[in-house]
Amino acid sequence: MLPGRVVLGESLADWTSLRVGGPADALVRIEARAELERVSVWCRRLALPLLVLGGGFNLLVRDGGVRGVVVRLAGLRDVGLDADGRVRAEAGASHSAVTRFAADRGRAGLEFAVGIPGTVGGWIAMNAGTREREMKDVVTSVELFDPAEGRAVTRARAELRFHYRSTELPPGGVVLAAAFATQADEPEAVRERHKRLLAERRATQPVDQPSCGSVFVNPPGDFAGRLIEAAGLKGTQIGGAMISPLHANFIVNTGGARAADVLALIERARAAVRERSHVELRTEVHVVGEDA
Repeated sequence: MLPGRVVLGESLADWTSLRVGGPADALVRIEARAELERVSVWCRRLALPLLVLGGGFNLLVRDGGVRGVVVRLAGLRDVGLDADGRVRAEAGASHSAVTRFAADRGRAGLEFAVGIPGTVGGWIAMNAGTREREMKDVVTSVELFDPAEGRAVTRARAELRFHYRSTELPPGGVVLAAAFATQADEPEAVRERHKRLLAERRATQPVDQPSCGSVFVNPPGDFAGRLIEAAGLKGTQIGGAMISPLHANFIVNTGGARAADVLALIERARAAVRERSHVELRTEVHVVGEDA
């Protein structure tokens, strides 16, 4: 089906932002939508698990790796602007490519996303955002491949159910592309806002170290990072994994970390916050795969 683009037993540590994790049974490089659709239908017919991998952010792969098929959206990266001023981007387009495109075309509205790592597919699936805005505030439509129907479908914003850091998609549904509302502005003005926001992120988050992004979702009325810091866990290390001294809701790979180290830190933080603040932290990072 895809000669030369299937690797068996490929380590997923090379394809995730945290740089940990075991192998995939099969890692498939996808260059076109039709290929993704064929692989999705094939996996569904054979009851094979299918995991779609974008930029590998917000993902923790256990040390035993992932059974089934993992597809990497290497080719679905087109970004364009339609006549109504909507930025349209395929699922594999990176956060930097989309926000840079918007700035170059003088389109405002996506500045909040400038430092949110990952790809468009992950943005939509996670309803990615900041304290001020989320994807649900700017997305106008999403194109999905629904394996149950065996075809691509387009869903308007009103047909989608967004939640805090998640979006309800059809079972096995794969994001193909999304359209975002933007407004005309001077390119240089948009770039200046990008620079300011990136500087703020660099000052408050460990952007220069391998991490999976925010580990826990913020509980109602509070911040996971504040609760973990209040529990005295900033800088706590297990193996090669460490709770960032810069932002306690980030776990960084200081070198040679294993997924087991990260999971142990997650449980330590959850237990400490539960004991001190009586709050049950819920993970934002998606944990997949099997233990070694």
